[in-house]
Amino acid sequence: MIIRLCQHSFHIYDLLLFSGALTILVYILLPHRFALRYDYIDKEHIEEALLSATISNISSQQAIDCSYKEVLAESTFVYDASHRAAILRGEEIRLGGEYQPDECRARFSTAIIVPYRDRQEQLVAFLNYMHNYLRLQQIHYRIFVVEQSDRKPFNRAMLFNIGAKVAESYGYPCLILHDVDLMPLNSGQIYACTVLPRHMSSALDSWRFHLPYRTLFGGVVAISTSQFKMINGMSNLYHGWGGEDDDLYERLKVVGIEICRFDPAYSEYTMLKHKHAIPNENRMALLRSASLRMHTDGLSSLVYQEVERRMHSLFTHILVET
Repeated sequence: MIIRLCQHSFHIYDLLLFSGALTILVYILLPHRFALRYDYIDKEHIEEALLSATISNISSQQAIDCSYKEVLAESTFVYDASHRAAILRGEEIRLGGEYQPDECRARFSTAIIVPYRDRQEQLVAFLNYMHNYLRLQQIHYRIFVVEQSDRKPFNRAMLFNIGAKVAESYGYPCLILHDVDLMPLNSGQIYACTVLPRHMSSALDSWRFHLPYRTLFGGVVAISTSQFKMINGMSNLYHGWGGEDDDLYERLKVVGIEICRFDPAYSEYTMLKHKHAIPNENRMALLRSASLRMHTDGLSSLVYQEVERRMHSLFTHILVET
């Protein structure tokens, strides 16, 4: 028995050595795939990086602009049971999941776009928590849930395109492309656009709060409507899991737009448990042609059928066939 245990220990030790050597080799050959350090906007400069813009017909009885200094300076952990369980009392959320503060005039109007299918439990948790979270920030926002009704492979990027098109029709100048299973942990991650497109969920708990690679641009992303239109939105060709976020980054790179991130302390998110989707087998081939397709594949080629648009108490529901 002791001999077997020793042999088993040596086997594990050999595996660890091999794994460590392989990691070092990959790091040497592909250093860009690791982001132990990356540039970010520190907390003292976050407010000046925000892009003040609201919808043209926003109504407010207040002549005083909202201040965001306290929200940023007093950023604190809010992902607790009280914020997750149910909608807390506070200022009224309007039909369609729209909110604006009463005591001051919001400087930001944000459309939060959530692609969705068959995640009822997560959607309920998302809506409860996000409305509690966002009302702390004194911004004007509306949550759009874009649901794919057909049983084709899930097309997340196309749903973002549809949501962006709908949000623009409501006049929203800022888009936040948001997965339903991601929740911000700290109150200072302002849900508003920055001058540069922003990767918001750069410190995710499932990655041990580290960024896997510097060009990652998915999960939760803020981008102005004008910038999204400039790159023709996202590709409509990614059916199934994977690749569409890297395609989005390539589009930005082609037109010379850099991305930004906030201080990691402001960018911490948690991921709700879910079944992993089947990977898109064509994603690598599509990625290789991303820059060639961007002007013909995206918002300009978007074809879908809107089955229903309904104003729920906590969100605007866009049901579509892709």
